Amino acid sequence: MKLLIAIVNKRDIRHLTDALIDNDFRFTEIGSTGGFLRAGNVTLLIGVDDERVPPVLELIQNHCHAREEAIDVAQIGTHLDALGLGEAVTTMVGGAQVFIIQTERMVVV
Repeated sequence: MKLLIAIVNKRDIRHLTDALIDNDFRFTEIGSTGGFLRAGNVTLLIGVDDERVPPVLELIQNHCHAREEAIDVAQIGTHLDALGLGEAVTTMVGGAQVFIIQTERMVVV
């Protein structure tokens, strides 16, 4: 059994959770914030048997897309503006980060 911890951009979450539900995957959704951009994310906790990990990863890959976005340096509270990079920098946002953890068991009470 595995516990997948998927950190997903809030723009992608609704399509992903709809797909997970349509494919009979249960999950817990937790609001979270990224450390660098301080942007809204959602963290999903998904417990599955080992053989169901690949289908979950495929759904995540199909519904979570990285994209370039201009970020106002002043809003993220870093010292990048002191480096003379201007008022905005372009960075990749979105997509998903997935941690896969071996789990002894899951109990639903």
